[in-house]
Amino acid sequence: MEENDQKPKENEPKEVTNIPGEPGAAEQDLAPKIEELEKQVANYKDLFLRKAAEFDNFKRRMESETGAIIKFANEDLLLAVLPVIDDLERSLKNAKDERNNPFYKGIELIYQKMLKVLDAQGVKAFETVGKEFDVHYHDALLQVPKEGIPPHTILEEVEKGYLFHDKVLRHAKVIVSAGSDPAQEVNAGTSPNEQSNED
Repeated sequence: MEENDQKPKENEPKEVTNIPGEPGAAEQDLAPKIEELEKQVANYKDLFLRKAAEFDNFKRRMESETGAIIKFANEDLLLAVLPVIDDLERSLKNAKDERNNPFYKGIELIYQKMLKVLDAQGVKAFETVGKEFDVHYHDALLQVPKEGIPPHTILEEVEKGYLFHDKVLRHAKVIVSAGSDPAQEVNAGTSPNEQSNED
């Protein structure tokens, strides 16, 4: 009886032992799939980072554009008001002898209030006379030779220029000094006979 009990039973499962260093067939089948999934994860991670960076750039660009639209929303209206300011300035300039007149003082008060409104909106006139001509700020109406003054120097301001938050709202219309032409000066000081002999 004891000998029969010590014999292994045929139906009992046999214990399977794996040899160290040799993966099973299941693990060998999973290795390529794991490697492929890791590559997909890396690709998706890179794609996510790129999209996140693109979204941040888009967000900043939209905020900047929206801010600029809000900042310069009144540009057309303010530009339309400038001719009224010009008319008030001309009226005050032509009526200097009437400074004690209540009507003159009323016009001056309106003019000062208009300037305060423009200043509150970020609109300011910029100086031109004596400055060097700059196409970004000035429109030259005329060039006049002027002795002792360097060429391209603004001699007179015909119409004021204005800035709107450091952006040119209206260019100043100016008269600019013209440099003398040395060739013309030589010809002007030479008689016609001398010019023909030189030719």
